[in-house]
Amino acid sequence: MTGTATQPPRVAVDALGGDHGPRVVVEGAAAACRELGVRVLLVGPRAIVVEEVRRAGAEGLSLEVVDAPEAVDMAEKVTKATLKKRSSIHLATELVRDGGADAFFSAGNTAACWTIARMVLGTLEEVDRPALAAVVPNVAGRTVLLDVGANASCKARHLEEFAVMGSIYTRAVLHVPNPRVGLMSMGEEETKGNELVKEVHEVLKASALNFVGNVEGHDVFNGRADVIVMDGFTGNVVLKTSESLAESMMHLLKEELTRTRLRLVGAWLSRGAFEAVKRRTDASEYGGAPLLGVKGCCVIGHGRSNATAIKHGIRVAAEFFASGVNERIESELRALGARKEATPSV
Repeated sequence: MTGTATQPPRVAVDALGGDHGPRVVVEGAAAACRELGVRVLLVGPRAIVVEEVRRAGAEGLSLEVVDAPEAVDMAEKVTKATLKKRSSIHLATELVRDGGADAFFSAGNTAACWTIARMVLGTLEEVDRPALAAVVPNVAGRTVLLDVGANASCKARHLEEFAVMGSIYTRAVLHVPNPRVGLMSMGEEETKGNELVKEVHEVLKASALNFVGNVEGHDVFNGRADVIVMDGFTGNVVLKTSESLAESMMHLLKEELTRTRLRLVGAWLSRGAFEAVKRRTDASEYGGAPLLGVKGCCVIGHGRSNATAIKHGIRVAAEFFASGVNERIESELRALGARKEATPSV
């Protein structure tokens, strides 16, 4: 994985982000340096972060500590968080803006992260609303969901942008040649859904995207669509439900397999398959949600992220940068606008 022909990507990491504190963040960052070959700038209170680097035995790795004396609490109001100009989130995004880093990752306060990223980095020229895109497993591969929390209320124009950005991200990062785009609704028929969904359906049907029509909740996991578009309120509920369901199923399976000795033997013989399923459904393996539509590469992880999730979040941020997604988004949305202007109104 390379940022240029000679240098690996530089990822600025919010060292204070997440429920588990800087120790877990540093452990994940160290693993990313060892296993992925990226360079990491750990942004947080210098004395605290340096001590965690020492504790993790990571002094010789491609880790740099950038001092940030202020912290944004996980439950802190966005209006207060944006005033902390020396916070780890704010200074990490400034590193991306000023060219000191190629991408930013945080498992901290989601609303603060995406608001500060939008303020500091700004939005791409053709984008009205940035969107959080989450990747979840399906029976055939992976599905990209957006928006999953940045925009609770949306207009038709926003969902159209989400569809274009999600399609580009899926092509560039997940290497799906012609992503199938679905629109979340309460039924597959064109007549189903609220007025917003009906309006967006007509727009996407007339677009150049590989639009497969309305999809429902079960289509998130059956592989019918590669990209599923929805407002951020719906997307956040879908994402959190998906994560909880996967955890619950693994817990129930483990509980049932340990009830008898015969089942224990069967579980031992099938342990390879169980481990494979666990990896495919484990949210920590997917790292975080890229914030599509801002200038620069920003990835936001779950607050409960463990070291593995931090490592993969840094991986996603590096891949985001290396893919050139932002340039493609601007180009395709600019072309979309030009086509609309050239189309005579009826």
